[in-house]
Amino acid sequence: MTDTDPRTVLVIGGGASGNAMTILLRRAGLAVDLIEAKPDWNATTGSGITLQGNALRVLRELGVWEKVSACGFPYTSLGMTAVDGTLLFLKEDMKTGGEDLPATLGMQRPQLQQILIDAVRASGATVRLGTTAENLEQDANGVSVWFSDGTEGRYDLVIAADGVHSTTRVAIGIPDTSEPTGMAIWRTPAPRPESVTRTDLTYGGPAYIAGYTPTGENTIYAYVVEACRERGSIDSSAFADEMRRLTEQYGGAWPEISKSITDPEKVNYTWFRQLLVEGSWHRGRVVLVGDAAHCCPPTFAQGAAMSLEDASVLAELLTSGRPWDEELFKAYYERRVPRVRTVVDASVQLGQWQLDGVLDADVPGLIGRTMAVLKELP
Repeated sequence: MTDTDPRTVLVIGGGASGNAMTILLRRAGLAVDLIEAKPDWNATTGSGITLQGNALRVLRELGVWEKVSACGFPYTSLGMTAVDGTLLFLKEDMKTGGEDLPATLGMQRPQLQQILIDAVRASGATVRLGTTAENLEQDANGVSVWFSDGTEGRYDLVIAADGVHSTTRVAIGIPDTSEPTGMAIWRTPAPRPESVTRTDLTYGGPAYIAGYTPTGENTIYAYVVEACRERGSIDSSAFADEMRRLTEQYGGAWPEISKSITDPEKVNYTWFRQLLVEGSWHRGRVVLVGDAAHCCPPTFAQGAAMSLEDASVLAELLTSGRPWDEELFKAYYERRVPRVRTVVDASVQLGQWQLDGVLDADVPGLIGRTMAVLKELP
């Protein structure tokens, strides 16, 4: 970078994309402030996460792959089973991150977040938790920001990584909002049955989809997908009972898994949502990454991967020596949007087939075609 290039960055949001942006920009010598609304930095939130090779490739770029590998459970195939547990189809997972990385790795989501938190801390970035950006005013040279703790700052660039309900997206005048897809998911961590060594999915039965993913030697996360219900209609104290009711008719490993679903505080219920901001992912010197720009149902397990890829591509452009101008932000959008659109559309399609009752849907074919796109570098 030249002496006239911008060097101060505010990252709003400490999830996967915000943490990755911070690590990469600090590595390049930029001054980075990261603010996160949650006082605990979301360090204990979530049950499990499935990371395919293209996500692992970015985690390696961040320098955290060895720690991720030590915590996670790698595997190479995806099984599709009947309601009684009979294996119907076994598909070898494509190595979308290259031959030197596992095809897929499951891990506990809080462990991944803690690894990224540690890397952000080690990067030397300034971190403020329990803090939000209350107001932004920008001009041709940068952005002035007023914070919820009463302080203010001046930055050459603001990166909005504040999630699907991004207040920054609204503040800069981008009207796009996420929409429910009509499906919802129950998720919980559970002990790993010895037979569970990969993701298995069952389409149909008491729910639209039932599945599980190993997240470590002794853990999995299990999930069932059904039609959306009003959250107020479900007493949170009955979450475990409700998830167990939905899973207890499935065979294979499910009887053992269902017995372990007893703690309602460990069960999460979330609606599937979709979003793809069109036109551009920036306004002036404020740019969106991750779920602030796009989100999709977890049917392809690519949400975190797309967010991490956003951070990798944007950091590459910002540290390339180019001016931080409209052309650079346009290049970021144009490079990312075709790939993200493929994932969003395919993720929604898998669910829509279930909602529409399509019995002969080519699920393996759609998965294969989408994974082939993801094998290419972002």
